[in-house]
Amino acid sequence: MLAILAPLALTLAQATTAPALPALTLEQASALRCSVAFGLVHMGQRQGVPAFDEYPAMDKRGQEFFVRTAAQLMDELGADRETIVALVKRESEDLGASPERVGEVMPACLMMLDASAL
Repeated sequence: MLAILAPLALTLAQATTAPALPALTLEQASALRCSVAFGLVHMGQRQGVPAFDEYPAMDKRGQEFFVRTAAQLMDELGADRETIVALVKRESEDLGASPERVGEVMPACLMMLDASAL
């Protein structure tokens, strides 16, 4: 997951102006939020944060969900990589690395992950 997020974060850091963020449908916003939540859980699991151990491993399924969601958003919105990075950053800031905040969205996100058949 870090291998995906690092280039995206670097791209964002190099941007001189923030892109205008497109409005997302409920489905798009939910998929994005869950992608970010899966990434935060995966990082927490790698760092040994006990609160994240209660969730299934996010290294493969969570990463694939993230990649597919980003690609789908790029296609549906006609968005470039910079815009996707900004959307991910916004969601990351909203969720934070707080196990409590991530825990609020994970039940619905796990259902979304299971429904994706990944």
